[in-house]
Amino acid sequence: MSRLPVLLAVAHGTRSAAGQAQIRDLVDRVACRRPDVDVRLAFADVQQPRVADAIRGLRAVVVPLLLSSGYHVRVDIAEAVAGADAVATAPLGPDPVLVESLRRRIGDTDAVVLAAAGSSDPGWRAGIADVAARLNAHVAYASGAELRVPDVVAGLRARGARRVTVAAYLLAEGLFYRSLHRAGADAVTPPLCADPAVADLVLARYEHLTMVPSRM
Repeated sequence: MSRLPVLLAVAHGTRSAAGQAQIRDLVDRVACRRPDVDVRLAFADVQQPRVADAIRGLRAVVVPLLLSSGYHVRVDIAEAVAGADAVATAPLGPDPVLVESLRRRIGDTDAVVLAAAGSSDPGWRAGIADVAARLNAHVAYASGAELRVPDVVAGLRARGARRVTVAAYLLAEGLFYRSLHRAGADAVTPPLCADPAVADLVLARYEHLTMVPSRM
């Protein structure tokens, strides 16, 4: 029987020690669930090893630990895969698993703000809008000049919302996630990678391309 391809999880990368630990923990949980699979971690930016270096010489399935098909998926990961014995799955988001993860953590509230990192990519924005619609939430961004999270929260309060919850559409802690706690909301949901369902989603992406589900 041929050896299973490596599961190469590719995260964005962060300078946050807490965020780095959360991503490592996510990948460790994936590895524990599939001890028959060689699970490794690489990065699209900020941290090492970068995906193009980590994939060299591997037969791999690349699973982007990213929440949309933005630049890192369409360019960095695609170029790395094109030059290797590898295939790439869809990114983790948008996916119904993530929508349900957020829904479980929102709790009782008058208004929900879906807070995403921010991008000018039309496909990325469409994905965020779809997630927000499923949650009956208002879209806001942690970066950029429009729909900033504090402004959206303040607008909801001005319209009478007494309790506002920010649903953090972010995988791990970092600069953007920390900024959400200063946006004036009553509650902020945890980073998505804290949910065990996200580890299941990573494995589902891998298993969809390898067609080899766990026998555990």
